[in-house]
Amino acid sequence: MMLRVLNYPKPAIRRCSSKKMRTSSSTIVCSSEAAAAAATTASSSIAAKQHHRQFSSLPHHLARQNNGMVNIFVKSTKVPRPTLPKTFNRLKKPLKEEDVTTQHVPSHLSYASNKRMPITSEMRIVQPGEDTPSGIWPVFRMMDESGNFRQPDNSRHINVSKIIPPNHHDLLQLQSALTIQYPHFKHHFLSSGLFQPSKNPYPDMPLNKEEAEAADDVKNTLLRAHRQMIRLRKMDTILHNAQRQGRISFYMTHHGEEAIHMGSASALSPQDVIFAQYREAGLLMWRGFTLEQFCNQCFSNDHDLGKGRQMPIHYGCRALNYQTVSSPLGTQITQAVGAAYKFKLDAMNNKEKEAAISIVYFGEGAASTIDFHSACNFAATLGTPMIFFCRNNGYAISTPVEDQYAGDGIISRAPGYGMAGIRVDGNDVFAVHAAVAEARKLALETSAPVMIEAMTYRQGHHSTSDDSSRYRDMDEVQAAHDVTDPILRMDKFLRHYGWMDDDAVALIEDEERVAVLRAMEAAEARPGPKLDTMFTDVYHEKPPHLLRQETELRQHLKRHDIVYH
Repeated sequence: MMLRVLNYPKPAIRRCSSKKMRTSSSTIVCSSEAAAAAATTASSSIAAKQHHRQFSSLPHHLARQNNGMVNIFVKSTKVPRPTLPKTFNRLKKPLKEEDVTTQHVPSHLSYASNKRMPITSEMRIVQPGEDTPSGIWPVFRMMDESGNFRQPDNSRHINVSKIIPPNHHDLLQLQSALTIQYPHFKHHFLSSGLFQPSKNPYPDMPLNKEEAEAADDVKNTLLRAHRQMIRLRKMDTILHNAQRQGRISFYMTHHGEEAIHMGSASALSPQDVIFAQYREAGLLMWRGFTLEQFCNQCFSNDHDLGKGRQMPIHYGCRALNYQTVSSPLGTQITQAVGAAYKFKLDAMNNKEKEAAISIVYFGEGAASTIDFHSACNFAATLGTPMIFFCRNNGYAISTPVEDQYAGDGIISRAPGYGMAGIRVDGNDVFAVHAAVAEARKLALETSAPVMIEAMTYRQGHHSTSDDSSRYRDMDEVQAAHDVTDPILRMDKFLRHYGWMDDDAVALIEDEERVAVLRAMEAAEARPGPKLDTMFTDVYHEKPPHLLRQETELRQHLKRHDIVYH
């Protein structure tokens, strides 16, 4: 028979009543213990087709990821079992006492205010016309601060260290183990791009002699997410210090929000257009923007794609569908609606064109602007396929959330606009990925906007122009760093499975620190953009007033013996 496997964004699964396979044109999965095996085989087949084409055909040697629908035809009458370590068999048997640990599992979350929000392990995007949650909207979470995934009864964690063989970086094997250990999240594990290896090596994953025997690590999407979270934090720390030294004029860090970047970026498709605010550099990093390109922009040199016309951290890259950051608050929100409306018209006129959405990022402070209201109203009434992604990090510069709004955050506004919505733990990279993937699917299926509110905490100052110690307790910041930090949570998860230890983390941190320093020093040594570029790229031909200004500038430089390089 011909078996058709539909993988993205949600597998089409029909269950059998017994172990005997039925013929079907959709994915076929047996019940009981064969279910995980069959689904894993489907995922393994798709992995070779789905992820990351070769990068040489793209500008800047960038990775491109295809998250679209993939049809794989398998000539077989039976789905074979994947090869799993014998130790995995213990997961299918009744757990022994030593395999289970009982520990405190948080039931509520409170990052930056006194308001406690209930945590849920059920991912539900509330759609227009459905009953909204009574009381406070719950926060969808998959993994707790301990690095363990939540159980349905929220009280027991499997002691994986006694079951899973250590130091084994087989991504699909880990995916299979997780579906058996945590069947509640089975669908999320099987559909998650974080558990799908790349077909080709990621160009930003280093391969040294020690890693030569584990070359598949450079195709490991989960390890790349972990490394890039560390890379972003190292880049932030070093460039923040460079501003303090007077080497660049301005900077904004992303400390504490890295899971939002890698979780959401990995759930999008390359054709999806990103409208960022100013704290989303990780999305651009995930799409392939290099450390050299980040540093070139911050130093405004001749290799800066913006030709030195923007403040530092106002990145943009047309090749990566990342619109240039604009300082005025909220302007990108309405622009994202326009882009999504264009995608809708394209889909109506060309059924064969690859579907795309726009996604706009903004903070809870920007949700107080008129642009936010206008954008939400237009998006809902026009039916635009897009995602409104609110990073609620607790502070709009110095204004805490309790002074920003009296209602239940930002997500409670979605039903009023006739918009679907979900609240998610922004420090849980797996929950963010799952929510964005499902929201993207829903936006395309319904041609309508979806709102996501990600609860997180801004560990750093608002910018280098800010001193947050003047309006918040530093003990609060330290607690966030020690307990709820997203990198710490991801690190604990990888350690549970023997994928990380102190030496491995120290090696990654050192490699990324050196890489950032080298990129920064190279960018700093380059000259500024040519003077001619100051008057180009606005008009096809320079109008008289720009020609006059250029002449006056050159005369001024000559009169005062100023040499501009």
